[in-house]
Amino acid sequence: MNAGAKTEIVFLSFDGMTLLDLVGPFEVLTMWPDATVRVAAARPGPIMPDSRSMPIIATHSLASITAADIVVVPGGPIPSEVRQLTEEVEWLRRLAPTCKRIFSVCTGAFLLAEAGLLEGRRATTHWATLEGLRAFGATPVRERWVYDGDILTAAGVSAGIDAALHLTSVERSELMARAIQLLIEYDPAPPAESGSPGKASQDVLAFLTGPEGGRLSERKLRQP
Repeated sequence: MNAGAKTEIVFLSFDGMTLLDLVGPFEVLTMWPDATVRVAAARPGPIMPDSRSMPIIATHSLASITAADIVVVPGGPIPSEVRQLTEEVEWLRRLAPTCKRIFSVCTGAFLLAEAGLLEGRRATTHWATLEGLRAFGATPVRERWVYDGDILTAAGVSAGIDAALHLTSVERSELMARAIQLLIEYDPAPPAESGSPGKASQDVLAFLTGPEGGRLSERKLRQP
């Protein structure tokens, strides 16, 4: 990178996205000393994430951004709903050749898939929708994050923080990644080991798919 050059990082946003999919990587990547950050949407202005979330402001329109070094794509919709995000998918398809890295979180991987960016690649997404990537010619991988060439995909929601720290170690240095991790005091200590299907007990899985847990899981577990 040339001395004084800026790294253009664009965070895609849209109504119905999962807020932490964007905010987690945002907290990490905006600490890069050379980062220039834009939050883009089909139209600038307020964006309403899913029904549990607070609104955010998109500072730029998609049409105003024709190149970027890194693009971060949050999830939220189930795979069939991604097909409704035609402006966002077309923008990703056009922008991809200009990008050094494209980084999706959770079901954001399906926006990349709809744009034709995952064909023949290894990728991950939220565990409940992982196998759906096969329909797009991708190879689903049950990992916290997966790097394949210029594409970085993260698993569900909180995995975006892990993947952003990994991206920092690749694009900047391991030292900077560790320093940012310390600054945000990212030292997970969950009260129970229940953060993946392989660790969760059968009663937890049954709760999420049953009527009592339906309200909790309707957005993540509802299939296309």
